[in-house]
Amino acid sequence: MKVNNMKTKFVLLAAIAAALTASPVFAATESAATKWANECGGCHVAYPAKFLPAATWTKIMSGLDKHFGSDASLDAQTSKAISGYLATNAGSGKHGESPASLRISDTRWFQREHSEEMDPSIFKSPLVKSVANCGACHLGVAKGDYSERNIRIPGQGNRRNDD
Repeated sequence: MKVNNMKTKFVLLAAIAAALTASPVFAATESAATKWANECGGCHVAYPAKFLPAATWTKIMSGLDKHFGSDASLDAQTSKAISGYLATNAGSGKHGESPASLRISDTRWFQREHSEEMDPSIFKSPLVKSVANCGACHLGVAKGDYSERNIRIPGQGNRRNDD
């Protein structure tokens, strides 16, 4: 179909956008992302799916009854939705490496990003407490922003102002 009129093109694009946002596929994806943010983010940072490969997320989700020392069990529907979200958005490339353990902090890219330029004692300081406390330094963690321009190491100021 050839559309020459600009107003017609706009109406057609608006109709397509409306159809997509009303579709069950889009709603399920949005719902799964919301479930992930609420369930995982209810106890700790909802770590971005891209930080681990799908196989590692599958292992994590299959052991929620013993989730790093806590029982984080979910009902089957919620678990399935979150598992699907994590698998669909899982890491590849530099984030596709499966760590020896299930911890993001055990991946090579994490080690490179956090140990080459930082003193390891920072993670043990009372202001940071743990390598898992991303929000202590990454100011945009609630929005999924881990860029270097938004890093403030407690007690040290800004790390750098570029990406």
